[in-house]
Parts: sequence; C-alpha cells; structure tokens
Amino acid sequence: MTPVKTKKIIIEGIVQGVGFRPFVYRIAKKHNLNGFVINKGGCVEVMIQGAPKNITQFIQHLKNEKPELSKIDKIEIEETITTTIYTDFKIKESESQKEMEKGESTIPADVAICEECLKEMMDKNNRRYNYPFTACTNCGARFTVIKQIPYDRDNTSMDKFPLCKKCLEEYKNPMDRRFHAQATCCSECGPTVFLTDKDGNILYTNNNAIEQTVKLLKEGNIFAIKGIGGAHLVCDANNDSAVLELRKRLNRPTQPFAIMAKPEYLKLFANYDNEEINLFKSQKRPIVVFDKNKNYDKYISKFVSDLNTVGAMAQYSGIHHLLFNETEAIAYVMTSANLPGLPMAIENDKIIDSLKNIADYFLLHNRDIINRCDDSVLKKINNRMIFLRRSRGFAPEPIVINNDLINNEDIKNRTILCMGAELNSVASLVKGNKFYLTQYIGNTAKYETYNYLENAINNILKITDTQPKDIDAIVCDLHPSFNSSKLAMELGQKYNIKVHRAQHHEAHCYSLLGDNNIFEPATIIAIDGVGYGTDGIIWGGEVFSYIDGIMERIGHFEEQYQAGGDLAAKQPLRMLISILYKKLEKEELINFIKKYNYFTEKELNIILFQLNKKLNVNNTTSCGRILDSVSAMLSVCHERTYDGEYAIKLECVAENFIKNCSDEEYKRCLEMVKQDIKITKTKDDGKYILNTTDLVHNCYKMLLNGFEKEFIAYYIHLAIADGLSEIAIKNSELHNIKYIGLTGGVSYNKIISEKIRQNVENNGFKFLYHKNVPNGDGGICFGQGVYYLSSNKIR
Repeated sequence: MTPVKTKKIIIEGIVQGVGFRPFVYRIAKKHNLNGFVINKGGCVEVMIQGAPKNITQFIQHLKNEKPELSKIDKIEIEETITTTIYTDFKIKESESQKEMEKGESTIPADVAICEECLKEMMDKNNRRYNYPFTACTNCGARFTVIKQIPYDRDNTSMDKFPLCKKCLEEYKNPMDRRFHAQATCCSECGPTVFLTDKDGNILYTNNNAIEQTVKLLKEGNIFAIKGIGGAHLVCDANNDSAVLELRKRLNRPTQPFAIMAKPEYLKLFANYDNEEINLFKSQKRPIVVFDKNKNYDKYISKFVSDLNTVGAMAQYSGIHHLLFNETEAIAYVMTSANLPGLPMAIENDKIIDSLKNIADYFLLHNRDIINRCDDSVLKKINNRMIFLRRSRGFAPEPIVINNDLINNEDIKNRTILCMGAELNSVASLVKGNKFYLTQYIGNTAKYETYNYLENAINNILKITDTQPKDIDAIVCDLHPSFNSSKLAMELGQKYNIKVHRAQHHEAHCYSLLGDNNIFEPATIIAIDGVGYGTDGIIWGGEVFSYIDGIMERIGHFEEQYQAGGDLAAKQPLRMLISILYKKLEKEELINFIKKYNYFTEKELNIILFQLNKKLNVNNTTSCGRILDSVSAMLSVCHERTYDGEYAIKLECVAENFIKNCSDEEYKRCLEMVKQDIKITKTKDDGKYILNTTDLVHNCYKMLLNGFEKEFIAYYIHLAIADGLSEIAIKNSELHNIKYIGLTGGVSYNKIISEKIRQNVENNGFKFLYHKNVPNGDGGICFGQGVYYLSSNKIR
C-alpha cells in the first residue's frame, strides 16, 4: 500500500472528563479529516490524515476553542508515514490500564451544574425534570467520584448505575454534549435521593424527599445533607433558635458558619464588587467571604457570624437548586458535616452514626463519594481573591511554574512528595514543574485526619499514575513532632526514599516565590502563629532575604516567653502575663490580671513562678501570639474555640476604628506608632529585632488611661505592619532588592497586609502576595516543593 503522511498529536493537561474527545471528533469532522482520537490515560492521542491546510486549521481550532473545563499544558505534533489509510474519523475506546502511556493528564476538579443541565432540570416536559443528579461533560462531579485513571465510567462510583437506553444513546453519540459524560444518568438509571430519620429509616424518596426536607427546615429542624464531596449540616440561616441549637449540638460556640444563598439574594445582606460576585457565581462555586452590609441582620441570623464578614456560596449541585426552588428562605447555613477537628464522614451509615446527635434528619443519596472534598474558601485582600482554603472546584488541578530555575534538565523529570504542615494540612505531589495539591485535609494531629492525609496522598499518586518507586524525594516540616513529618519518615523508610526537612517559614517564603513565578532577590515577611525554627525556638514573626538562591533569616520579632508552653496559645492571658512580666512589678501584674476573673490567685502565682524559674516556658517570636495577647487584654476573646480566633476577632475591633474614627484620631494613632516602633540589631549576627514588649506595654498603658479598645486594637495592627515594613525596606535598600513579599497565616489580616503593601509601594518597591496558593499552612506543601527544586538538594 502507498505510504500516507499522518499527523500524530499528543495533548497533555486537563483533557479527561471534560468532553475533549468529542470536541476533537467534531472539529475533525468539520475540517474533513480522517483518523481517530483515543484516551491514553496520561494524555489524549490524535491521529489525523487530510489536506495540509485543513490539518493546520484543525490544530488552530484545537488550541483556541477547547472545551471550557479543559486545560492544555502541552501539545506535541509529530509527522509520521504509515500505510494505514483512514476513511473516517472515530473515537476509540480508552486503552486498558496496562497499555496506558505515562503522561501529565489531570483529572479535573468538581464543578457546579451547568446552565443547560439546570434548564433541563427545571423543564416539566424534560425527562430529567427535578432530577438532582443531572450532569454532562461540562459539569458535575469529577474528582470526588473517580477511583483511578483513565476517567471512564467503570473507574468511577457511577459504575454501579448502568445506563438506560435513552442515556446510552446520548453517551454514544459524539454530537451530544453527554457523549462519554461519565456522570450522566437520569431518574431511570441513576442515583436516588432519600430522606431518613436519625436511625436511618427511609421516610421519603426522590422529589418527595426534597419537598419534605424544605418543610422540615422551615420548621427549624437541623439536617445533614450529602452532596458531591461530603455532607453539610444545614438549617435556616435566619432562624436564631435553629442556628443556636446547631452551635450547641456541634460544640462550635462562635466559629462562623458558611451559608448558601441564591446569587440574586446576595445583595440583601452583603457588599461585593464585580470580582467577588463573578467568583461567587463561577462554576467553581467556592465560599466567598463578603463584608456584611447594613441590612444583614434583617435577613441572616446574627448567630451565623459574629465577625464583620460572612462566608457565602451559591448552589452548585442539583440537590441545592431543588432545595431553593421549594422554599422562600433567603439562605441556609451550610457548614461541613464533621465533628470539630475530624474529617467529614462520606459513607451513608457513617454520616448517620457520627451525626445522629446533631442532625434531626438526613437527606442522603446512594452514589458513593470516593474522594471527600471540603468547600474552597476565598477572600479579597490586597485587591485580589486569596485562598483561605483550596479544595473543591480547584483540587486536584495542578499549579504550574514556568521558570528556568524549575524547568531545567536536572529537575523536569523529578517526582517529589511534599507532606505539608500539621494544621490546615494539604499535601502535594510535584512532577517536574507541576504541583498537584490534594484537597484540604485539616488537623493531622487527630488520628482520623492523619489517616485521611495518607489516603489523600495514595489517591493523588493513583490519579497521576505515580508509583512510590517513582518518587525521588520526600519533603516535610522541620518540626520533629508533626504527624505529617512522622508519616514522611515512615514512607521514606518503607520505600527507601530520602526525606528532606524544610523550615516552616522558609517554606512559606518559597511558596510565595513560586506562586508569583519570581526567583529574583526579594525580602519576604513571613508571619503566623507557630513554626519550628532552626534554633529550636517557635518562630512566627520573621523577615527573610532571598539572594542568589539562598534564603536567610535577617529579622524577627523580639523573643517572648510562653508560660505553659503551648497552653499560652490556648489561653492568651498567659501570653499577656508572659510579656508584661518583663515590664511590671509582680503585685501590679497580679492586680491587673485579677480583673479578668480568669485565673485564681494560686494559678497566677504558679504562672509567675514558671516565668521566674523558666519552668515549662518556651521562647517564641510569633506574630500571632502578640495579637492574641492584646485580644485578651482588651477582653475581645479569652478562650479559643477555633484556630486564629483571638486575632480574627481583634481585627474586627480594629476595623471598627477605621470605619468610625475621626481624621484627628486616625492621625494621632499613626503618629504614636511612628514614635513607638523600636528596631535594634543583634551584636552577634546583625539581625533586625522588632521590640514587641514595649508595644504590648503601650497597649496596657493606653487601656489604663481610658483609650477606646478600637483605638488600641488598630494601634497594635499598625505597629506590627509598620515595624515589619521598616525591617523589610531597610534590608531591601541595603542590598538593592526590588521585591518585598508577604506570606503566612497572619497575612490574611487585611489591616496588616494592606498597610504593609502600602508602605512597600510608597517606598518604590514591588509587592509580592499570593494568588494561586493559600497564604497560610495550606500552601506549605507547595513551598516545600519549590524549596527542594530551587535549592541545591539535587544539583
């Protein structure tokens, strides 16, 4: 036979589960080309024959008009000569697992139901009317239903729902948007929803279950509702007694609840700009943290959030839409259905068993959740949307760094496993320049969450077609007691993989550099609550200099005592005592602390004895602990019921000052801060030290002299921001550095972060801030990977 020129095209990226093959089929037909398209697991392969002009147009079409949910990371085009002559264009079945080619194809994240499917759901004449699991290639569950690659129905939790005749016709039709839509189904062949009591007895099914759920919610009942990646605890968001009862049962007295509301209702209770509302309505449907508006209390219970903000998301599943279609409710509380510190239950029996003392009823379904996935959370800070939590809608899609420092020959074939931190844990698998972050995991100090971390790692290996033997290195936190670090050592020993340790705040800094794809000299401020330092001290108020690939700690907060060690993080009055111990006489300190009626005199004497003898006393440079101590001083918060509570509530008090103060008060605060900031240099190594003892003592004196709490709260925020800015600017001027960055959990504080940015830019420097990776510990795993790849570890 006569040899024929054939183009072989390999496409890597998010090309599974997004309608990519039917898209290729349609444009091949449009351009009169013959051949085939096939899923190779790690990539999609296209073989085409036809007129050169048509092939050129096909390739342009491929690049420029790809499916909305797809992402092309790499296209390889090779011209081959073959004796096979194709007479048509076909979609071939996916190859078996053993025949799969390795590649960098990625399973897409879960997304909200699309408008076309929603219209069908709301159309009384459509066979999918009121069917909550309606989906197509453009929407629905992906990551949460997949067991392994390739992303075919047999490899998902939809495998136990054989398609009916009508759905099968759609599934096999390349011109239909449900062609190879792995989650497609209808009421004849798909999952069903049902309402149970707390003993698991089924009371209603299908639409009757939805209708009764709405009715019971209106009556003030609390529900556990199973969704795409887990379950939510749900009640009417404007029913005070229901919200308070949920708080009582869940033992969550103050932590804000997220709510779900229709986009058209958002204006009733929240302020927002175009960027915020567009993200709120996007297919990713994260929780967006909005400022409350003046009418908030008319529509949402004051017990939902005691902050100046409220986290809200729009409906993203069919079940959510049906719940709102049947009700006049403005919003529902929609918070993750898990006991504090533990991962969500995802199996129906475990959901009922773990929540039967919290929920009155359960709205469940019989589609298995393979990978649990919490809601993502974003907030606008420094004029950009920032991840507080990166999970549903985003995981496991990779973050890509395109930089010569990372994309060199030594690195591009490396595979690195990064374990993340202890709290707000996320792990990451790094393959070359692609960072596959897991979904949000949580507090791995809890045994169940530790297991969840291990399962999430195994899952990310599976869906990226990575074997443990392929891993070149493991990176974990420097802290010896972190469970994530212990797991790293176990895996390293089991698979004979070398384990490297990255200091916590250095990992934050590398995360910031990688997130901005900038590896030029920079001064970076890393501020948070706790991180194990290279000197064995707990760090948290740090300034680093990054020059010639070397990260050096050049400044930090003054070291403070922590009476009772970690207990000072839970009881911030201990931290306040520890700081004021340096400035006040014993009697004055005891008399002051007695006013809070928190410690007995005996307890106070024990704390002072500890400080005097340095028994069970740690040293720390933590920024979070300074904010905690002032929060306790001002009686904003004395007991922590969730991570970061003291500082978060203090920020609200400071925001009230900004909103309500006069120009004279504002200028007075600025002037006082300017005079009070004291920065010294250590004699031995020349590090900059910000004096925090005097700043806290100044707050103490202001309180005694009758200053408003709002003024004092703003003062400490401003002092921290200006003090850190001054250190960073001094270092940058000294070394002719043009970039100054900010990272770490405290950088979520709008007042501090936006004042630092203002100071940096007013002094002519370029400000670096996060955009694709969480500022806090959810971005540590990313930073650990960047640390390893950009250091000399493998050179």
